[in-house]
Amino acid sequence: MKGISLLGGPLELIPEGFFNELKYNNQFLLGVDRGSLFLVEKGLTPDVAVGDFDSLKKAELAKIEKVVKDIRYSNPVKDLTDSELMIKTAFENYHLTSLKIYGATGGRLDHFLVNLFTFLKPEFQIYAPKVTLIDRQNVIRLFLPGKHHIKPLEGYSYLGIVNLTEVKNLSIRGAKYPLENYTSAYPVSFASNEFVADKSVELYFEKGTIAVIYSKDLNRFANL
Repeated sequence: MKGISLLGGPLELIPEGFFNELKYNNQFLLGVDRGSLFLVEKGLTPDVAVGDFDSLKKAELAKIEKVVKDIRYSNPVKDLTDSELMIKTAFENYHLTSLKIYGATGGRLDHFLVNLFTFLKPEFQIYAPKVTLIDRQNVIRLFLPGKHHIKPLEGYSYLGIVNLTEVKNLSIRGAKYPLENYTSAYPVSFASNEFVADKSVELYFEKGTIAVIYSKDLNRFANL
């Protein structure tokens, strides 16, 4: 079963049409903290709501409690973040096969880094290949060592490849800017690469965790 999760990041960074598409989508739905309220206020009922809900007023929390059957309350003073608790719930309790996460980027930079770095922790690393982080401008996928074929994604012009950890023998083949057998002890962002003639890019590395970032430029004057 596939799942979709909404965190409490800025709504203006959520892809256009997101909430309308959810109304016709049968995937498992998880809300995290204020993300649960966003869903409920759009007429959507999360299958699970997770969080300490410390950013909500009592009346706002009551809206969630009225319609959501499975609420996982967390302690504000805790080892796991709300998003980490959501990930454990999604994969360990509901055995999801994949999870798309929205609302994890933008706003406070420390929150985004927490969400991204979660998958570098040993207990969460196993879930990294099953997770995609999505906002209005970017799609982020995570990869563990091996050979991977990265397919083009319609509407996204650029491909960034970032080793989040030490990496060994990283090769990028078939892209506009190839790379062979690169090794580094620290993170490096190979930004603004591109697909060639809509062909897949081959990614190979022997050690580390890689973030593949599809991105596009936004028209800043579209609404003027």
